[in-house]
Amino acid sequence: MAKPRLAPAPTPAPARAPAPANANPAPPRKRSKWILLALVAVALLGGGGTAAWFFLKPQAHPADGKAEAVAAEIKSPPVFVTLEPFTVNLQSENGDHYLQAGIVFQVTDDKAVDAMKTYMPVIRNRLLLLLSSKRPSDLAALDGKQKLVAELVVAARESLPGGQTPERGIDSAFLSSFVIQ
Repeated sequence: MAKPRLAPAPTPAPARAPAPANANPAPPRKRSKWILLALVAVALLGGGGTAAWFFLKPQAHPADGKAEAVAAEIKSPPVFVTLEPFTVNLQSENGDHYLQAGIVFQVTDDKAVDAMKTYMPVIRNRLLLLLSSKRPSDLAALDGKQKLVAELVVAARESLPGGQTPERGIDSAFLSSFVIQ
């Protein structure tokens, strides 16, 4: 008898390599997309900076000389002259009262400082007379103090040669201390 023929043994299929994790890799990003985004960002930032500069810069009008005057004021620091404190008796209302006040003048330049030093006895005399002519009720309210400051500027300007014109160099006055008792 004939041997039955066996079918050949199936040969195992060759082992396949495992599929890579990126079986379907995404297409690579295009650099032109990022470059375009960077250019847009730079343009927006540059435009914003230019707009801010344009709208925030000081407006100078060549025909108007005020811009140069304001620029000169900003560039030069303020000059102050501090006087020794004043202690005066006030006009009597209901009892004796006295005032102790510290006064500081803002002046335009060093020439005004020199002029004030030269005429300091005259300035102090006028200010003492002015302060001692006040009543406590005149100085109690804020508006009374503001009026006094304006009068201090006038008195100091009148003490310098040339009268009370602002060209004499005294711009304003400030109270550095103020006590009524």
